[in-house]
Amino acid sequence: MAEGPASSITIHHHFDAAQNAVWHAWTDPAIVDRWWGSDPDGVVTSAALDVRPGGRFVISFQDSSGDVHTCTGEYLRVEEMTELEFTWSWLSETNTPSRVTVVLAADETGTRMRFVHGELRGVSGHDYAQGWRRTFSKLDRVLAG
Repeated sequence: MAEGPASSITIHHHFDAAQNAVWHAWTDPAIVDRWWGSDPDGVVTSAALDVRPGGRFVISFQDSSGDVHTCTGEYLRVEEMTELEFTWSWLSETNTPSRVTVVLAADETGTRMRFVHGELRGVSGHDYAQGWRRTFSKLDRVLAG
């Protein structure tokens, strides 16, 4: 019997940056513009974020092949500087929205992040584990200046 895709992925990542810098990278559209999307050569074409419980986000990015991808969701929980929880959907897919939780904590050398993308159901053309890791590598570069 073949296994289906994971219903949840968890990534622990360390950023060599202050917690407030990582928080703003997640919540300021001008910074999201610089790192969102898993293609290392991709570019954000638009980012609108209303970061408050019940607020929505819509982010579009173009990958190096020219394809445009748009993700959208609703913020469920916003704890300033420490936690974001939001739904996640691709406009190009009809799957039930999944859920993302980002928890940030300062340590002696930067910021620890626990990232969980859960409630993954149905078939998606996206490899979330690999994609998010590539995305966080881009964020590392942005935070490094």
